[in-house]
Amino acid sequence: MFTYRTAPALTAPLRRAGILLATAALGLAVLTACGSDGTATDCRLDSCAVTFDRGVEAGVSVLGVEARLIAVEGDVVTMEIAGQQLSLTAGQQATEVAGFTVALESVDADNIVVRISLGGGEG
Repeated sequence: MFTYRTAPALTAPLRRAGILLATAALGLAVLTACGSDGTATDCRLDSCAVTFDRGVEAGVSVLGVEARLIAVEGDVVTMEIAGQQLSLTAGQQATEVAGFTVALESVDADNIVVRISLGGGEG
C-alpha cells in the first residue's frame, strides 16, 4: 500500500510565502495608476501625486477615481475629478470632492502637479 505524506515543517513556510507573495501583488495592484501620455504618477498608500505635462489634455485613474486636466490659465488649473469639475490654485487650501482631497502642489512652464488623497468629504 502506498502512503503519501507531506513534510509539515516545509508546507507551512511555503504556504506563508505564497500568502505574502499574493498580498504583495495585491498591494502593488492597488497602488498602480493608469494614465495617458503626458502624465506621471507617484502613489503612496492613501495618496497620489499626479504630474501633467502642461499644454496637453490628459487623464489618469488613481485610487479608483478618474482625474482629467481640462485647462490651465496662469496658476489656476481646471480639472475634472470623479465627474465633478473644480478649479485649483497653487498654494490654496485643498478641495474635497467625491471622498477625496485634491490640492494643486505646483504649476510651472512645463508641468502641473496635483495631489489626490483618500479621505475627503462627499463634495
